Amino acid sequence: MRILLLEDHQSLAEGIIQGLARMGYVVDHCLTLAQADAALSTDTFDLAIFDLGLPDGRSVSLIKRLRKNGNRLPIIVLTAFDDIDNKLAALNEGANDYVVKPFELRELEARIRAQLRSQTQQANDTVICGELIIDLAAQQCRVGEHMIHLTRLEWLIIKQLALHLGKIVSKEQLESACYGWGGDNESNSLEVHLHHLRKKLPPNIIHTARGLGYRLASQNHE
Repeated sequence: MRILLLEDHQSLAEGIIQGLARMGYVVDHCLTLAQADAALSTDTFDLAIFDLGLPDGRSVSLIKRLRKNGNRLPIIVLTAFDDIDNKLAALNEGANDYVVKPFELRELEARIRAQLRSQTQQANDTVICGELIIDLAAQQCRVGEHMIHLTRLEWLIIKQLALHLGKIVSKEQLESACYGWGGDNESNSLEVHLHHLRKKLPPNIIHTARGLGYRLASQNHE
């Protein structure tokens, strides 16, 4: 899953990036509204986290423009406890949620998962694909009581497919979710990780749609 972080406080941004990376997310970082605007116009993200006050203005203006243009990207805003007016403005212009500074990373990650459930209409953080059970909160895959041990990139792939259960995810989308801007994605890297991932999973869980991408199929999505 790929997140765009708009935060000008470098140490806070680094803490969020490192913490979310440990939780199975790829985070790309912008320092200004202009950088974020350019990133959103050229790249695809699953969710955005915006600080409200940036060096070149308030992120409320960017949220307003995105919504006006029909962009439905889930947006969580970071706000100071006493910044009630700007918090309300962000929510009124289309932000989906907010987290008050200072915050624990576990709360931010829980709110990220809540937004993903809302977007995918999931009731909880468990995705069931036939005999495979994917626990997005615990970052675990298992078949029955048997735990499947995955590398970080294998987890990022299965997570992205699980978030789009039954739908085709293109190779470009998977590469974006796995590597972001700073990744080292060689031309055959994704296929190599998919090959190793398939060997660990039950047969026929990951389907290849030739020329289109990949799909995680449950018994109801053969």
